[in-house]
Amino acid sequence: MQKPSKIVQLITEITSRKLIRYFLQGILFVGPISITVFIMYKMFMFVDGLIDIDIPGLGMLIVFGSITLLGALASTIFAKPLFDLLENLLNHLPVVKVLYSSLKDFMDAFVGKDKKFTQPVLILTSGESNLHMIGFVTKPDMSEIGLPGMAAVYFPHSYNFSGNVYLVSKEFIKPIAASSTEVMKFVVSGGVAGLH
Repeated sequence: MQKPSKIVQLITEITSRKLIRYFLQGILFVGPISITVFIMYKMFMFVDGLIDIDIPGLGMLIVFGSITLLGALASTIFAKPLFDLLENLLNHLPVVKVLYSSLKDFMDAFVGKDKKFTQPVLILTSGESNLHMIGFVTKPDMSEIGLPGMAAVYFPHSYNFSGNVYLVSKEFIKPIAASSTEVMKFVVSGGVAGLH
């Protein structure tokens, strides 16, 4: 049996490299779309399944409508005292208080009237190596706990829904001229997403 010529080997090698490159490009295109669709589908199915009705999507509409109605009701003059009473009760139950107040503060930071992650900043962490970190000021003044001149800065982790809070001297805080949404996307993506 004859050995394949060098030209045939070269053509085979080039073709397989192109196939691998096209496959990787396909993954880069299909991967994020597929994962996004999958997560959205799972979230939809979870919310839709909270109310057991045989019509797909009706459970989701009922949950969405109920939450919207409760939100509207909670802001009326008549229902507000009742909601305040319930919140006061939850804030006085020993174990429930910690869980409820933490969750409420966390959700308020993202969707409440007093959004916290609106001021992206750059922090110089070490003068010698000129290392900077991106964070969000969550409390601009820490005087109430005896730390004047300090601010609380939240540093989100990349590829994760977690982060750390550090108290930073205001002299090391430099505001970033970009929207907080774009900066958060930039940090969470590990610096891959662009800042516009």
